[in-house]
Amino acid sequence: MKVTADFSRRALLAGLPLLLAGCGGSTEGFGLFSGGNYGSFDDNGVLVPALDLTVIDRDLLRTPVAWSGKEKPGSIVVKIPERRLYLVADGGRALRYAVGVGRAEALNFRGSATIGRKEKWPRWTPTPNMIEHIPRYRPFAGGMAGGIDNPLGARALYLYRGGTDTYFRLHGTTEPESIGSAVSSGCIRLFNHDIVDLFNRVPTGTTVTVIQ
Repeated sequence: MKVTADFSRRALLAGLPLLLAGCGGSTEGFGLFSGGNYGSFDDNGVLVPALDLTVIDRDLLRTPVAWSGKEKPGSIVVKIPERRLYLVADGGRALRYAVGVGRAEALNFRGSATIGRKEKWPRWTPTPNMIEHIPRYRPFAGGMAGGIDNPLGARALYLYRGGTDTYFRLHGTTEPESIGSAVSSGCIRLFNHDIVDLFNRVPTGTTVTVIQ
């Protein structure tokens, strides 16, 4: 779903339940500020399990919030210290997502880039640094096919600068308990439900600003 000026406060407040239903299932039982639907859903033959909302802090669920930044509607802002990602709307609003950040990769990237590529159930190849620090990744040095056990999760948004891959990604996760914290490796991870939601909202070419 392309984000335009129509992604307005009215859309956030009145249409959000319909927009969030794209993750599958009903939004019944989830209020505006509880983040919509986090139930299980079938994603083209891959079953994505429900989040256990009895153990996950509801403050980590996506929700519309006030926004006072200068970024244009449709752009993404990642605030590393907050462990939050914002999809900017018009009318002084944004859709907020919680994220987990890698202790090394995420902290080494700052500034702006654009989404140059989007992938569903992406292939994952650990970096040499990851393999060095996490030996269990060594068998996957040649890459790991996409799927429910893949560390990149259900979707990946690849950031580019000047047409060149920065190797910085926004992606899903196999470890929902890591959202909202600094983790051992990786870039910016979201709940699988949230990366699917974000993937559906933003096109390639979207500006992403990372603030350290």
